[in-house]
Amino acid sequence: MTVTAPRTTPEVTPPVDPRPAGLTAVRTRRTPRPDASHDTGVLISSAGLMIALICLWAATQLLWFGGVSEARDQRLLYDRLRSELAAATAPVGPVTPVGDPVALVTIPALGVQQVVVEGTASGDLLAGPGHQRNTVLPGQVGVSVVFGRAATYGAPFARIPELRVGDQINVTMAQGRRTFHVVDVRRAGDPLPHLLAAGAARLTLVTAEGSGRFGGVAPGRAVYVDAEATKGFPAPSGLPSAIPAPERVMAHDNGALPMLVLSLGLLLALTLGMVSARQRWSAVRVWVVASAPAIALAWFTTDVVMRLLPNLM
Repeated sequence: MTVTAPRTTPEVTPPVDPRPAGLTAVRTRRTPRPDASHDTGVLISSAGLMIALICLWAATQLLWFGGVSEARDQRLLYDRLRSELAAATAPVGPVTPVGDPVALVTIPALGVQQVVVEGTASGDLLAGPGHQRNTVLPGQVGVSVVFGRAATYGAPFARIPELRVGDQINVTMAQGRRTFHVVDVRRAGDPLPHLLAAGAARLTLVTAEGSGRFGGVAPGRAVYVDAEATKGFPAPSGLPSAIPAPERVMAHDNGALPMLVLSLGLLLALTLGMVSARQRWSAVRVWVVASAPAIALAWFTTDVVMRLLPNLM
């Protein structure tokens, strides 16, 4: 009888792990792809925040910071006018460069003292009251007209509707000093003042008024304060026969539109630059760096917008 040897199963050697002992397998993670919606959210939030801040700044500048700017301009104009009066180089007309100081007007009853500049366009009145260029200078024989803002950039003429007949208005200019007395406060539709006597001088202050607490911001009509002096200084001949449309009562300057487009373009470029910077740096760091140019551009833009609004506002 033949005996068959039992079959043996060959041993299988497990594969050798080449990694050092004690180390476990580490799964590799894929880097997540950038989320496009995140970039869009940053763009929208940054742009929205910039627009909100600019609007807030514009409103604040119109009612408060503009007054700081006007007060600074007035100090500079006062020093310049005083120097020119001392040197006998102050203007006497008939043609004076726009923006130059021509007279100092003081209204004791209201506590107002303002240097009057040449020109009545909206941009001219950012520095203070402006002299209408086709009229004689304040204090000279004839009628002199001076515009002033009612609610913005210092609002130098905000209270002149409160003047009463007999109140004094003092004027100092190149030829000397004259004291005027108020003879009338009128609105559109009221009778015009009487003819001026020979050798006399009339000063007409013009501003705007509206209804409500912020009526000056949305002026509805002009107010005229007429004051007279029995004797004025000689006025040279050669006054302009007319003035441009932007220098008339309640007018605005459409010529500022190109500057507005430029300023808005610069603000847009700044906003896009901030969005790009947010991809690399924190929001705090970006705003610290961008705040100064943003304020400067917002200030410039608001000044430009003011030129497009009524000059007596």
